[in-house]
Amino acid sequence: MRGLVFLLLVAVASAKVFQRCEWARVLKANGMDGYRGHSLANWVCLSKWESNYNTRATNLNTDRSTDYGIFQINSRYWCNNGQTTTSNGCNIRCSELLTDDVSVAINCAKRVVRDPNGIGAWVAWRRHCENRNLSSYLAGCGV
Repeated sequence: MRGLVFLLLVAVASAKVFQRCEWARVLKANGMDGYRGHSLANWVCLSKWESNYNTRATNLNTDRSTDYGIFQINSRYWCNNGQTTTSNGCNIRCSELLTDDVSVAINCAKRVVRDPNGIGAWVAWRRHCENRNLSSYLAGCGV
């Protein structure tokens, strides 16, 4: 039992949790500002409410699929977790979304937003970001 607790603590301790402005700069550097018509503030807002900027965030859904990483990308449609049926639209292993190298997560988010649901595929974006003043998400960031 102690070994399991230790491994869990190591996993949590090694998670990259971005600061808001740091994450905004990473997104901007990776071409997310204006991608598919969505402002940088929309992406920062989405990430805040999906994962609190945590690269190791996971969430088990009622349909037994799991959301992974900073964008909470779903295993049923976008990645393969080796456990549930998937379309694997991003053609990646879900574990690749849990690393501190966020390039895979950003590329997959770009793929998700190209789908007909667009950025509306993210429930947190619809609930917390859509049709709202998002200026506070970039305030003081200099981006």
